[in-house]
Amino acid sequence: MATTTNITSTYAGEFAGKYVSAALLSGNTIANGLIEVKPNVKYKEVLKRFSIDGITANSSCDFADTSTLTLTEKIIEPKQLQVNLELCKTPFESDWEAISMGYSSLNETLPSSFSDFFIAQIAAKVAEKTEQDIWSGTDGAGSFDGFATLLAADANLPAANEVTGTTVTALNVIDELGKVADAIPSALYGNEDLYIYVSQNVYRAYKRALGGFAAGGVGANGYMSEGTNQDINVQFFDGVKVVMANGLASDKMVATLKSNLFFGTGLLSDHNEVKVLDMGDLDGSKNVRFIMRYSAAVQYGAVEDIVTYGIVNGVN
Repeated sequence: MATTTNITSTYAGEFAGKYVSAALLSGNTIANGLIEVKPNVKYKEVLKRFSIDGITANSSCDFADTSTLTLTEKIIEPKQLQVNLELCKTPFESDWEAISMGYSSLNETLPSSFSDFFIAQIAAKVAEKTEQDIWSGTDGAGSFDGFATLLAADANLPAANEVTGTTVTALNVIDELGKVADAIPSALYGNEDLYIYVSQNVYRAYKRALGGFAAGGVGANGYMSEGTNQDINVQFFDGVKVVMANGLASDKMVATLKSNLFFGTGLLSDHNEVKVLDMGDLDGSKNVRFIMRYSAAVQYGAVEDIVTYGIVNGVN
């Protein structure tokens, strides 16, 4: 007689890519298309940057070089990460999921509804962690260097692009955003791709200020006398798009072109997988293991096209 086999819910291969994609692409920054995504970086990818100056000259009969062409590069190298969790099926035997697990103790399985829920919850947690790492992560255990970390260590960041930060409130947010806007290089200003990425507290302060509650506002009743019962649609500051980056630490801002910021991952790589394994047939236990493997990293192209606020650079 064949041994009774517990159903093992295994999500791998192509289907795993969907779960990993949901986990990595559900964060605020990536889900809203606020940076460029490179989805199939298996190991490393070179980001090439082309710059040229002095392109025009007075006409003459001879051919003469009129400019300097510079090719530089940045490397984006996604870090291999994983999630390993284990839970016991016993707690589910006595709750409302018991029927879906089967009445026989010899044929109980992890409820498929809980399995799906479990995967969705882990994916959401991975998305939240990835969002934080994109902006504020450091290359420690289970994390990778975010934009703030990379910028703080880049000796090529122009001093003029570094704006000293302070605690941002509705009373000073207009002035602080103005400092960032004023520091944006003239070559970038007016570009459709230009954004000011702000932390949650800066975004809230700006929304409150726009509602008429700043020092120079319209009084305690706010815009159109609606008080706090309003939702000001934050879109621009001095003609530059303002967006909330949930992963940015409080009182931090970054201004640059969206096309200058990159997120690299191996979403289509064979290294990615999501599995839910019933361990009953392997070791006789009532444990179920969740396994998730993926890769992620960020990088920017031209550091001189980035303005930072509240990010201390100690190397330039």
